[in-house]
Amino acid sequence: MRYTVTLACTLFGAALCLFNATGYDPHNLFLFMFSVPIWFVEVFGDIHHVDVFAMYLLTIASWAAIGYISDRLIMRDRAKRAAD
Repeated sequence: MRYTVTLACTLFGAALCLFNATGYDPHNLFLFMFSVPIWFVEVFGDIHHVDVFAMYLLTIASWAAIGYISDRLIMRDRAKRAAD
């Protein structure tokens, strides 16, 4: 099984965190839009009380999980088509 979507999503998460960490996203606009863990932190607590590096790691991990789930769904669909 190829994990191309997993790799692409993981790279997207890493690029998002790197973009924010280097200061090109000064108001955290892109990080808040595309980071799934930060969505939950904003709903249940204050974002200013959370370690930013933990959010970076969770962002990369969540995008990797999204990619892995997508790859598994693609694999299941291909197996179903091959069986027909």
